[in-house]
Formats: sequence, C-alpha cells, structure tokens
Amino acid sequence: MASAPSSTTSRTHLPETARELVKILVAGPFGVGKTTLIDSVSEIRPLHTEEPLSEASAQTDDLAGVQDKSTTTVAIDFGRISLPDGIVLYLFGTPGQERFRSLWDDIAYGALGALVLVDSRRIDASFDVLGLVEETGLPYAVAFNAFPDAPRHYTDEQLRAALDLEPTTPMLVCDARDADSSIDALLALVQHLIDRHPPEHR
Repeated sequence: MASAPSSTTSRTHLPETARELVKILVAGPFGVGKTTLIDSVSEIRPLHTEEPLSEASAQTDDLAGVQDKSTTTVAIDFGRISLPDGIVLYLFGTPGQERFRSLWDDIAYGALGALVLVDSRRIDASFDVLGLVEETGLPYAVAFNAFPDAPRHYTDEQLRAALDLEPTTPMLVCDARDADSSIDALLALVQHLIDRHPPEHR
C-alpha cells in the first residue's frame, strides 16, 4: 500500500472540536477522479492502494475516455476532512471496476452516505455504481467532475433524466482537483443527510 501527499495536509490527530464522526463513500466508475478528490481535501496524508495498469488489466478495464490513466485503485483510498460544527468525514474511495465488486459490501459497511462522481463524457459508465449505491440503501449526492473537455450543453434536467435521479437527490458540478470545489460537494451530501435525518434536540 502506498500513500500520497496532499496539499491540504495540516494535522494528524482529530481536532478537539470533533463530535460527529461520519463514514462516507466516494464512489464512481473507473477513472472518474475519486482518488484525486480525496487527495485534494484530506487533512491527513491520504492512504492509497494504487497499482500500475498492466497489459492484463487493459483486457478487462474499459479505458475508453481515460486512455491517459496509468494506475488504478485496487482496494480503497482513504482520507479525512473536518467540517464546521464538529463534523469529521472519513472518506473511503471505492474501486470503480466490476472485478472489485466483491469488496463493495465490506467497504460500504457502516457508511452513512455516498458521494458519487460522474463523468459527463461517459455517463453510462456510472449506471452500475449508482445501482450498487441504491441497492445498499445509502443516501447519496451526485457530482459531475469538471473534466476540461466535458460537454457543456446538457441541461440539469437532461442530466437528471439520464441518471434517473430523484428530484431530492443533490446534483452539482465539482472539480475534483480543487479542494474548495470538492468540499462543496461533500457539504451538499452532508446537508442531504441532515435533511433526511434532522438531529434530535436534547
């Protein structure tokens, strides 16, 4: 297992203000930017289980639209980010290929929600992952990763229809390379979780 530095790395220990520890999945198809998003926001040195793509895996993994990709996550990515009001997110990036599907239940265990990254250049690649998230019963938000050559002509209504999203499912655009943009996507998911299960007043 290898770990990679993060531009936002600033602390190792949990802040004293932490009061809600939340496990979140960062899901999406192969090459959509899950590792990049976790790298961009993690306040600790992120953990990665990336391996180089080989000729053998090229026979299995669909590289259409991601021909420049040279590595792939084979287990999980892991990072942590502290949000306002004492909420700390533990981020678990899931592998995006069908051949790693057997890991899904183990990684998803105990998660409260999922941020599903989508590539608008290949929307159909997200169907299987969205199906897994829905089968698990996890609330989720959808974030379209803003690749430079992503099409800009789709309307929100067209994108929702293409993914068959419920009207209440948050959907936004983010740049997985940018910490602020990625945090905004995570905040949209957290707000969605709060709206579904408002905290009890004590």
